Amino acid sequence: MTPESEQHGWSFPLCPEPPHWSLDWTAIMDHFEWVRTMDGCQQDPAWHAEGDVMVHTRMVCEALVDMPRWRALSPENRSVVFTAALMHDIAKPVVSREEGTRIRAPRHAPRGAQMAREVLWQEYLPPTSLRQFQLREQIVALVRHHGLPLYLLDDGDPHRAVAAASQVARLDLVAMLAEADVLGRKSTDRQELLDRVAMFRDFASENNCYTSPRRFASDHTRYLYFQGRQLNPDCESYDDTRLEVIVMSGLPATGKDYWLTQHAADWPMISLDRIRDELGVSPDDAQGTVVTRAKEEARVYLRSCKPFIWNATNTTRPMRTQLLGLFSDYHARIRIVYTETTWEELLRRNRARTNPVPEAVLEKLLRKLDVPEVTEAHQVEYYIG
Repeated sequence: MTPESEQHGWSFPLCPEPPHWSLDWTAIMDHFEWVRTMDGCQQDPAWHAEGDVMVHTRMVCEALVDMPRWRALSPENRSVVFTAALMHDIAKPVVSREEGTRIRAPRHAPRGAQMAREVLWQEYLPPTSLRQFQLREQIVALVRHHGLPLYLLDDGDPHRAVAAASQVARLDLVAMLAEADVLGRKSTDRQELLDRVAMFRDFASENNCYTSPRRFASDHTRYLYFQGRQLNPDCESYDDTRLEVIVMSGLPATGKDYWLTQHAADWPMISLDRIRDELGVSPDDAQGTVVTRAKEEARVYLRSCKPFIWNATNTTRPMRTQLLGLFSDYHARIRIVYTETTWEELLRRNRARTNPVPEAVLEKLLRKLDVPEVTEAHQVEYYIG
């Protein structure tokens, strides 16, 4: 197997390196508090007879480090996959519960992705550049999708599932992590799970998205496809958009207003902060009247086919989905602009505000953050600064 480029970039602490590839688990336990929380978190023995989450995580990392596929990656990509392996079950201590005689960890992958983002943002991959941001989000995507190869057969629309995952994660790396996840456990269905990983590799390759994102005939075709339309991704869909809407997204004090002054100063704007001031509504109060007023203003622009900006935090996907659905009903071309900065800079800017957001609120927003993906809009831009 031909190794990827050996050019060194970012590396994760204690990631095994050649020539010995040694995994120092004692040092890992000492270094990472979030690994120590896995100790004693029990798992269902039907699926994980090897022991608790920490035992399983160690076995997964050992299996990964032994893989020729992993060793052949570039040093940076080895760190990316190794970090995802360490974090793939990071949420189990939070979400695991007993249900009768079984132990389950519902939605541990999406919750784990959010937890991984928080840890990496604040400690190991601060967004000092677009590249740092992209590396972090690749790890987050691997954590989120690490179970996809095992459950793809159960998905009602596997073609759409692999196409969507490929937009944010390299599926060859997803398969590598899933294989290590299987090898790092003791279960009666282990061979069946390995067969599923092999099938996933073939399926992703057949759908032209194993090592790169699934391509589409146009941005509009991609947008319609991920809104659930039944269409051929390789055939360009008729573009019936009539206006463009820019939707801002990002935590407070990450640079949304600055981006607007630099790139869209002459655009009409709907600002939820402005509406709150006009209505005398505090950010801590119920926001129903504010959102209703904002949507009324938006419909005026939509009906007249006049481009505009929606300026708010829009930090969760469900929040954005409802909003973008309204714009799409009026045939808008949707561009999401997401802004981000380092946690230290965010706090500094926030403290300098006339009305700073309580830091506990910022931390809560970070814990629930869903970074916008290209599956949500015609175009997604990331501004890191």
